[in-house]
Amino acid sequence: MPQAKSDKFFTDLSIKYEWCKGCGICAAFCPKKALFLGNKGKAEKDQEKCSLCGICTEYCPDFAISLVNKGRLSVNAGNEAGFDAGK
Repeated sequence: MPQAKSDKFFTDLSIKYEWCKGCGICAAFCPKKALFLGNKGKAEKDQEKCSLCGICTEYCPDFAISLVNKGRLSVNAGNEAGFDAGK
């Protein structure tokens, strides 16, 4: 199940532009209208609109879109960056 922004995990939506054929299915199913076809005819995202719901990943016929784990918040106060990708 996709992680939401409110979870402890930093997650991002990744688009592999070399795999995208520009069909627009992802944009059609995006409930927040965060995905669109850019100037080069490939899928692009509006980071501020994207809720990381993962619906686009389910409908992309080319597997060009995925949710990626960027790490999680550290509960260790000594970690100045507040980012702990090792766990």
